[in-house]
Amino acid sequence: MPKKQSKRYRKALELVEPGKRYSVAEAADLVGKFPKAKFDESIELAFRMSIDPRKTDQMIRGTVRLPNGSGKEVKVLVFTKEAGAIAAAKAAGAEFVGFDEFIEKVTSGWTGFDVAIATPEAMGEVRKLGRVLGPRGLMPNPKLGTVTDDTGKAVQEVKAGRVEYKLDKGANIQVLAGKASFKPAQIVENTLTIIDAIIKAKPSATKGRYIEHCVLSSTMSPGIPLEIREILKAA
Repeated sequence: MPKKQSKRYRKALELVEPGKRYSVAEAADLVGKFPKAKFDESIELAFRMSIDPRKTDQMIRGTVRLPNGSGKEVKVLVFTKEAGAIAAAKAAGAEFVGFDEFIEKVTSGWTGFDVAIATPEAMGEVRKLGRVLGPRGLMPNPKLGTVTDDTGKAVQEVKAGRVEYKLDKGANIQVLAGKASFKPAQIVENTLTIIDAIIKAKPSATKGRYIEHCVLSSTMSPGIPLEIREILKAA
């Protein structure tokens, strides 16, 4: 049976004009008019891509720093034995910093953090945690800036609103763009920054249409379809 829609969801849906494709500015304004939840909902962008995720030369993955932050409180774990890296990570606000203790905890299944960062020398042991970290998308990765000797900078960037985007098996990308408490102008700026990053990440092997569909939504709201032509003009 279809999932029953809440009264609040139905009210929000009434505000979305059927068949219309909204500009980013219109969508940011509209999402702020939806009935409010009892918590500060996340604002997300969802892309449907016209590429094949089974082909390694068409994989898309990266990070982008949002100009207005993500609005999300991010708990960071830093794997390192180096005294300087430990001090820098703690000074930057990392919640968990160390090595043996956290290797043991993660091996036992603990994942009480949102981002894992590791120094290169720590990766020999951290790679062995793939069974726990891999499926949750928590494995440190040099391409994402989470394997680095500059732990202070990495923690600062994550805390300041650096978000990850990744093509999934269904050829979709979902990216956090902010919070419902953000002003429309902040949502617009974050959204355009994400769109620009996705377009610049277009694999050279990709031919023809790249982005099939894109919607903006909050956690508990219907999606607001965006005008693809406007998105492509952001390139």
